[in-house]
Amino acid sequence: MSRGTTPYHDQPRHAFWRDSIARVEPGAIDPVVKFGLQVDPQTRIATAGSCFAQHIARNLVRHGFRYHVTEPAHPLLSKRQAEQYNYGTFSARYGNIYTSRQLLQLFLRAYGDFDPVDDCWFDSEPACWIDPFRPSIQPDGFSSREELLLDRQQHFAAVRSLFESLDVFVFTLGLTELWSHRQDGAAYPLCPGVAGGQYDPALHAFENLTVDQVVTDMREFLVRLRGVNPASQVILTVSPVPLIATATQAHVLSATTYSKSVLRVAAATLVDSVAGVHYFPSYEIITSNASRGRYYAADCRDVTEEGVAHVMRLFFKHVAGGVAPAAAAAAPQAQHFLDRAQQFVETICDESLIDDARPDPARPERG
Repeated sequence: MSRGTTPYHDQPRHAFWRDSIARVEPGAIDPVVKFGLQVDPQTRIATAGSCFAQHIARNLVRHGFRYHVTEPAHPLLSKRQAEQYNYGTFSARYGNIYTSRQLLQLFLRAYGDFDPVDDCWFDSEPACWIDPFRPSIQPDGFSSREELLLDRQQHFAAVRSLFESLDVFVFTLGLTELWSHRQDGAAYPLCPGVAGGQYDPALHAFENLTVDQVVTDMREFLVRLRGVNPASQVILTVSPVPLIATATQAHVLSATTYSKSVLRVAAATLVDSVAGVHYFPSYEIITSNASRGRYYAADCRDVTEEGVAHVMRLFFKHVAGGVAPAAAAAAPQAQHFLDRAQQFVETICDESLIDDARPDPARPERG
């Protein structure tokens, strides 16, 4: 029986699993077909998002690219103190931004368009003030409410400067699960009580964002970003790091699959419908069975340096015009971050506090 041609006859090799996956070594797999944005060492690249965003930031610095930081440490702070207070870990000192709602509200708060009712927490042991929206950014908290508010004022100025001056904003979508204040919907990075404050079911609500909600949040953020920086470009990624815990009734594996699926579909929707938004498939590179499990540590959660290297190799190949340039002298604050990152692969991840605070009979006491 003769067979006619089908739409698959003219498809390129990357459209076929056998040619692009099965017959290719894991480290050589390249799912980036075409990327519509190019950067160079002078491009001001800012990062934000979940823990995985820190891997992107440190590799930009390592390869001599311009990692854009608008909230550097005071010159009188030592290198160790700058690290301790999280300067340079993020483009501004906002900590991990896990959800689209957090990102949108950060912009609104920085520009005076949203003022949450729950703006400061006081913890009595030890006595300190904590920023509910950056609960881990200040070791041991702030000494007074006034100090917290002054630091926040400076922080918001740095955030505004960042959004108005960046060329490319790389945002890593991390989670769909979030806790918010019932009165005004203010989204926290962590459930109150984990890293400060007290959880109160009468005040705090759990939400698990849908595709439509993530897309709506991000579209409003993009409109506002373009309002202050019309030429800005955005690269979206999805964090390959699984949830450390879920507040739903589902198994954490199923909850992770839901969360990452929502974020991946939302990212695709935004790329297809908003100009100047691009998607980089770091999620697929790390999580796919094509990696043969090589890109996760023994806990099946932490991403290995080999996996990060694969992602960044493809990033520089497709986004940076080919071969990454030799490492250049980084700005002092960025260099602090790089030096720290070279010592270990771990990232600063507020989410881990959820697990650390939970009694675990299978985990030995630390002594």
